[in-house]
Parts: sequence; structure tokens; C-alpha cells
Amino acid sequence: MEQTMFTNEVILSWLQYFSQNAPINLAKLKMLDITGKNKNLIPTVMSNRAVLVFTDAGHPDIFYDMWNAELGDCDIWYNEGSDPSGGIKHDKVSDMINRGINASAAMLILNPNAATNYQIGMENSRFSCGSVQYVCREVRAVIMSKLNLGDQDNICIISGESIAVEAAIIAAEGSVIAVEYDRRDRITMKCNVDKFGLSNVIIVESLENGILDELPAPDIAFIVGSPRIGSEIKTLLAINPDMDFVIYTLDFEILTSLPALFRENGLERTEAIHIEVSRVNSKKMAEPFPAPWLISARSAKDSSNRSLNNTGVCKGDLI
Repeated sequence: MEQTMFTNEVILSWLQYFSQNAPINLAKLKMLDITGKNKNLIPTVMSNRAVLVFTDAGHPDIFYDMWNAELGDCDIWYNEGSDPSGGIKHDKVSDMINRGINASAAMLILNPNAATNYQIGMENSRFSCGSVQYVCREVRAVIMSKLNLGDQDNICIISGESIAVEAAIIAAEGSVIAVEYDRRDRITMKCNVDKFGLSNVIIVESLENGILDELPAPDIAFIVGSPRIGSEIKTLLAINPDMDFVIYTLDFEILTSLPALFRENGLERTEAIHIEVSRVNSKKMAEPFPAPWLISARSAKDSSNRSLNNTGVCKGDLI
């Protein structure tokens, strides 16, 4: 269990303090302790109307970052000091951008504009402009559905920036290793991390030199197919032999090479889907987007029971 300065007794005392002094419904309250690692404050506030935040000292830009993320209209309820006692104050985030946190304490953040119906597949306009050509939101929504992430999952994402952002928001108590080989793409990834206030994204430039040995072992990997895919799969399986994979490709040669590559690495394809998206443009013409393949795979020993039909015969490869 992760150690924290906010024990159950301390949390209960702060809950009582705010329930007596602020307009709060405890039944609808989200609590977040950002004294630990990988805690995303900004996405949490964006998607919850009331967040009780437990924090330590040393966050000089916390309110500026919230304001920069278009959360300036949020109300902050707080007191002076580290104890749940005394008078309470409240201000807009926009009035607190030059302040920081200089003591361990709790604060209540109320966001009347919270997007409580968060849906996967964000608009591309929300991501930082830069070197990356983002996949259309409909394809991203399918990718996120196939990844099927839990809040504590660890995931490795290779050359998939917008996927890394949405994965980090969903896996709020896990971690995302974002592999970006191109320096320009790493800069854009860093801009997205800052823009969305993500604390659980680790940006690396490759999988070489044992870089994964010091990082949380991924449970699942999302890979944009490239000539490196064979070595990428081998490296990831050396870290976690039971890792699941979702592979994105527009390249026919990479697509047709996957069955042999899976057999070589003891993997079995679990699903293969082709996605085609078109939109009607301003000229009332159907405008198609790139149509990728998404190939899912996992360890053959884990999926052997799932790959048998009712007669006990293994299903054949489709690609």
C-alpha cells in the first residue's frame, strides 16, 4: 500500500471540515491525493464537479496550470495552514494564478462546467499542434475501445501521441510509457503532457539500452507499425511475457508479415479489424480518411482456451 501523510483519520477530519463550511455534497465528491506519483489533477477536475484534493507543499504553478487548462472559472475553497480548522476562504482559480502551495493541506475544487460525460475520441483540435499528424477521432475511439484500459493499467505506446493522452486520462492510477523516436515528436508529446496536466506519462526516445528496466512493466502495448516492429515486440515481451498488443498499420507489407511475426514470438492474433471513416465536406462530397488495420494479439498460451470453437477445433488465421 502506498504511504501517504493523509491517513484515514486525517481525511475524515478534512471531510467534516468542508462539509460544515462549504457547499458540498459528500455523496458526489471525488477525492484525489496528489502527494503520490502519477496523479493527474487537471483531467480529474475537468471531469468532476467537486474534487477534494490532498496536497503537500511545493506546487508553485498549480493554479496557473489550471488556469492555462481553461479551468479559471473553478472555485477553490481552502483555509490557511495545514489543519482542518479556522475560517474558510474561497476564490476563483483565475484570481489565484500567482499563488502556490506552501504547506500540506486539503482544498476543495468546484467545477460547475465539468464534462462528467467524458467520451473517448477527443476532437483533434484539443491536441497541441506540432509535428504529429493525428488519427481521426473516430478511429481513436475504436483504438481506445480495443485497448480496454483500467484505471491502474500500465501501457507502452509507440508513436501514438493522441492515444497516449487519452490512455493517461483513463489509466489515472497507472502509467503510460510514450516512445517517440523523432525529437520533434517528443517535443509535441511534452506539449500535450503539459497541456492536459498529465503526471503519469513517461516520454522516452527508444526501447534500447534497457530503458524499460527502470520503468513500470507494461500490461499492454499499442504499436504503430514500422520496420522496427519485430524488435519492439521482442523487447516488450522480454519485460512482460504475458503482454497484450494492439497494432495499428496502414502498411500492407507490415500487415501481411504479422502472422509469421506472431508465431515467431509465441503470440496469437485475437482480433483483426479494418476501419474506414468518411465525412461529408463543405462541398457535400464524401471525404475519406486513411483506413487502418487494428490487429490484437496476446500470448498463445493465454489465449489457447479462447481460440477453440465449440467442437474444439482451433480457428484459422484470417490474415
